[in-house]
Amino acid sequence: MIRFILMVLAGCAVTLARCLADTDDQVAARSDVIDFAGAFQNDGFKIRDGNFFGKVSKDHPQVVAVNLYSGNAYWFTASTGQKAERLKISVFDDNGKPVSYLPYEFGDRAAAGFSPDASGLYYVKVALEEGQPATFCLIYSYK
Repeated sequence: MIRFILMVLAGCAVTLARCLADTDDQVAARSDVIDFAGAFQNDGFKIRDGNFFGKVSKDHPQVVAVNLYSGNAYWFTASTGQKAERLKISVFDDNGKPVSYLPYEFGDRAAAGFSPDASGLYYVKVALEEGQPATFCLIYSYK
């Protein structure tokens, strides 16, 4: 009986490891977005630990909630790792209203620069305007 339980637990651990493993698309997107965000590091921005993966298509953008602090400047960067034709990032306040931000779009890469007037909850939308559905990675930098 104990042997059976150990075999089941070992099988669950292998299955869990497979579920948690990054896909090739995620690895490519994260590698590309970190390279892309390096340009902002040259201006004194620090890349925040962590990232967000999602799937995006023309009809299904993804929205990520973030807590931001007034007095800081932020750059949100996303990439699909060369799998999309036109990616876009937008920023919204806690009521869902668009805020003023500095956009950057170049094919499978997009960025939005933003300095909040008030600390609080904001929403970052990653949308695909052209191209086939793709996995993206979103990170942000601050200073």
